[in-house]
Amino acid sequence: MRWKLHLEYEGSTFAGWQLQPNAETVQGVIERALERILGHEARVNAAGRTDTGVHAEMQVACFDTEVVRTPKAIREGLNAHLPAAVACVDAVLVPDDFDPRHAPHVKTYRYTWLVRSARSPLRTGRVWQVRPPVDVDAMHAAAQHVVGTHDLSSFRAVGCTSTHPIRTVESASVEAVGDELQLRIQGTGFLRHSVRILAGTLYEVGRGARPPEWLREVLEARDRGAAGRTAPASALVLERIEYR
Repeated sequence: MRWKLHLEYEGSTFAGWQLQPNAETVQGVIERALERILGHEARVNAAGRTDTGVHAEMQVACFDTEVVRTPKAIREGLNAHLPAAVACVDAVLVPDDFDPRHAPHVKTYRYTWLVRSARSPLRTGRVWQVRPPVDVDAMHAAAQHVVGTHDLSSFRAVGCTSTHPIRTVESASVEAVGDELQLRIQGTGFLRHSVRILAGTLYEVGRGARPPEWLREVLEARDRGAAGRTAPASALVLERIEYR
């Protein structure tokens, strides 16, 4: 039987999703919890790998087992053995050929800036704090340049193992929500650090250092050196995954 999990996690204490030697990862704690409730090892495959410090409101992962359990038993059993920073929100049986990574789907990421001079203790580790003023309209206009199918080499981290840099961005927006700015970007897949590099590049526009049209030049350069800084991981959230 193949189970699909809807997972939520606060990523600041983890070295990302993927198993690593001598480091705590989200995949690692889930596989240890599964072994305790199933009585055997179970490899967990996710829709995508989040980086060190990145959070998820909805990560999708699958595992196989011959042990019979109800959805409630899987969900509650996992939550009984997972650390407080990780939760299984739901567990459902799916066809044996379902692959969370390769089944047609779209991911939505959210990046958040806190725009104020005073720090926010309640939002530490969840936002990138920047000082006002920041031009949200200019950032939104700049973000539109990445919508569509493009070579995203300029937004690709060194060491990215993807076989090619072509990706399709279905939508991108920047809007003000109180004293925060939120970048929301949706696409079929992303390169390593690409959303964070885009966030760092958009901030250059927001603070007035570059015009919105600069994003098109960055995109066309196909060169990581043309883009802005890599924004902090702590302000990035995998918000949603939808299967089609």
